[in-house]
Amino acid sequence: MSLFGLNGILAQFNPLAPITSEPLFTFSLWRWDVTVSNHMFMIALAAAVLIIAVPMAVRRRKGVPGGFHSLIEAVCVFLRDEVARPILGSHADRYIGFIWTVFFFILTLNLLAMVPTEKFVTLVTGKKSHWGGAATANIWVTGAMAAVSFFMIHISGIREQGLRNYIVHFIPPVPWWMMPFIYFLELISAFVRPFALAIRLFANILAGHILLATIMGLIVLFKSFSVACVSLAVVVAMSFMELFVAFLQAYIFTFLTALFISFSVAPEH
Repeated sequence: MSLFGLNGILAQFNPLAPITSEPLFTFSLWRWDVTVSNHMFMIALAAAVLIIAVPMAVRRRKGVPGGFHSLIEAVCVFLRDEVARPILGSHADRYIGFIWTVFFFILTLNLLAMVPTEKFVTLVTGKKSHWGGAATANIWVTGAMAAVSFFMIHISGIREQGLRNYIVHFIPPVPWWMMPFIYFLELISAFVRPFALAIRLFANILAGHILLATIMGLIVLFKSFSVACVSLAVVVAMSFMELFVAFLQAYIFTFLTALFISFSVAPEH
């Protein structure tokens, strides 16, 4: 293969394409022009799926077991009994609704990212489409979810303890000469925690999708039957790993959010 041919193939192959934010359409809202991207569409789709699917799952007929209903119930019970109550104690029931929402929303976004909806639309319409993508591989999306957790964490602490007590409890019982230093560290940690939430989710989903796209790109690059077979086998194995990561990252984000809320609502922390 000539150098120019290789450059042409590499120019067409972009492993970042599956996770790149692409504009879909623009509309005017009062004085502003609002551009809707594929990641915004996936967020709206995830919300619609949850709004429709979850009520349907919980409204099963009396005495008739349902697989999806049992799955949702098992996950909710696990998050309540194994995450919320051990961490939040008596505050668990107050915040369990938020914890459930965080987990299912992130999980739905992660699972929808594994469905190549843009490829299906392209096959149907015959035109290149961007109606899909991995929204949680966008740092702005994960940052927005971390910001929601940030405000929930601190608003919960202020509501439970009062503003004055909440600020005072940023300083643990240490010698007086260490108080300014410790208070500064506590303030820094309050902002580092949501940053860590956003980066962890973003980096794991981003890396997984780039890896899958790169392995698939080897087929285009080498144009070999043996390479294609190996690449497809690796992609299938990695897809199962991605499915596990989708659940794992949703759980980690939810677990850490519950943990950070407990730091705020319980003065002993």
